[in-house]
Amino acid sequence: MKTGVIGLRMGKAHLTGYEQNPDTEPYGICDTDEERLRITQKEFNIPFATNDYRKLLEIKDIEIISVATPDYYHRQQCVDALFAGKHVLCEKPLALNIDDCIEIARAVKKSGKKFMVGQVCRFAPGFVLTKEIIESGEIGELFFVESEYAHDYRAAEGVGKWRKDKRRKPFIGGGCHAVDLLRWIAGDPVEVFAYSNHRCLDDWPVDDATLAIYRFEKDVMGKVFCSIGCIRPYTMRSVFYGTKGTIVSDNTSNQILLCSTRYFKTKSNYDFVKIPVRIISHNVHAEINYFVGCLLNNKTIEMDVIEGTKTVAACLAAVISSEENRKVNIREELFGKFENL
Repeated sequence: MKTGVIGLRMGKAHLTGYEQNPDTEPYGICDTDEERLRITQKEFNIPFATNDYRKLLEIKDIEIISVATPDYYHRQQCVDALFAGKHVLCEKPLALNIDDCIEIARAVKKSGKKFMVGQVCRFAPGFVLTKEIIESGEIGELFFVESEYAHDYRAAEGVGKWRKDKRRKPFIGGGCHAVDLLRWIAGDPVEVFAYSNHRCLDDWPVDDATLAIYRFEKDVMGKVFCSIGCIRPYTMRSVFYGTKGTIVSDNTSNQILLCSTRYFKTKSNYDFVKIPVRIISHNVHAEINYFVGCLLNNKTIEMDVIEGTKTVAACLAAVISSEENRKVNIREELFGKFENL
């Protein structure tokens, strides 16, 4: 299947994934940076390159489109690609508001094409193993989960400083990684109360740190911390507490830590067992392989447009909570807007 990629920053990882997959061929690319477009076309031997994504969509031979542009372009580019008859893989977050998510979802339904949101943390080896261990019952029933997206954005404003756009709330644009991870493992959150402040990035137009306290299904408590101005290496350290044990994992560590009653019979000798894992913080290669496999075998895509919308809704609820200083019932105020799509 021939593929096209819109946006060549994160999109370059998509190109590499399509190049390495035996069932796909990178065929067209789009970017507004003419120099990057020229260099990438030569590097990957791409037949077609353009700075207008609509021209890419006109190529009938292209069956798959990756949308890897800044968040606020996702809605229009995804809708156009779907109605052009393409299957679409869209980078996270799906969009920055629920209305845009709903428009994409309607386009998915009307077009009949497959759609996937690139929640890449679901493919990080440490997180994949964490989920498998939890589902095996090793640590019992979950009662508290936490994750963090700590990433210094001082040198990551993006081309044209798109990450500094006031429309892009950091908890949606970056924190969606941590929120989606907890949703994937603990289920949908029911309500949230959040606090935020603006202490690190004085010249950014948005709060740069948010702490959100969630209540998930089955009475599981949760916490998500998002900072784009912290002074530390990037991390998504996450902890999962169960009635029989605890797991600590990260997409930047070469091991996960497991403590469970199976290994330690008395509380006097509790310790963590270290389980080695590969470090692939953004495993786009596995993401591409999964997407292509679903297309070839007509399988249901787990990270579909509704999953992407639920993650945006859970993030947006925290933003609303911090801005309005109140608890937000996610199901009643946000999930209800799209549950019948």
